[in-house]
Amino acid sequence: MSNLDEKVKESLAYIATITPLRPEIALVLGSGLGKLASVITEKTEINYQDIPHFCSSTAPGHVGKLIFGKLGAVEVVCMQGRIHYYEGYGMEQTVYPVRVLAKMGIKYLLLSNASGGINLSFKPGDLMLLTDHINFMGINPLVGANEASFGVRFSDMSYAYNPALRQIALEAAAELGEDLKQGVYLACSGPSYETPAEIRMFRQWGADAVGMSTVPEVIVANHSGIKTIAISCVSNMAAGILDQPLTEEEVLETGEKSSQRFCALMTRIVEKIDGR
Repeated sequence: MSNLDEKVKESLAYIATITPLRPEIALVLGSGLGKLASVITEKTEINYQDIPHFCSSTAPGHVGKLIFGKLGAVEVVCMQGRIHYYEGYGMEQTVYPVRVLAKMGIKYLLLSNASGGINLSFKPGDLMLLTDHINFMGINPLVGANEASFGVRFSDMSYAYNPALRQIALEAAAELGEDLKQGVYLACSGPSYETPAEIRMFRQWGADAVGMSTVPEVIVANHSGIKTIAISCVSNMAAGILDQPLTEEEVLETGEKSSQRFCALMTRIVEKIDGR
């Protein structure tokens, strides 16, 4: 048994002392989108710092709780806030919660984030379904000895964002009258925002939005065979598009304004996945 396997077993053993629930659907809530946790019922909350080997979340708008309960009528586990690479943690620590979810038996992972819009047809407040990503973080979370109990050495990323789940998301959006955009997400390490020159380059590469998270988690989820989708809230237009500086306050404010639509969409997606 590897050191990672041992750590995950210890994390799961502690969680089992708090709740017996083992949902098949997990959600990760990004910047400004944590309000979804407030609509979860019959919930049990566990602070990250209380779980062995979990790191605390220090980013603004990330509470740092693992929440078990029901979204609608469906049992879920929800990460209210994530761990970011830019917080100074190693990549293994950043993706560790997804490793725990994998061994917990999660089959579906729904991620969210806040992003800067690169596609000039987007506007702040738009929700974008990720169709693919570009990893510009300079690191891959699978570097190092392969954890064979999780997955194979060379993990296929052809369908990183599961086509069947993406179709469910589009159907859910149509039912709600939500104009769900679609596009490619590019991940940088952060924490500084990108420069206007970088944004022009990213647009030429085919990126529609840019952010500082999600991609490491998606890579590890795919490595573990978890079906994954992600939705991004376009919180601002990326650097150089508008003649104004970028601020974290704008990111959180836009997420707050979009939270009702986001909650409705995620709830409908979860219900449709459960009803398959």
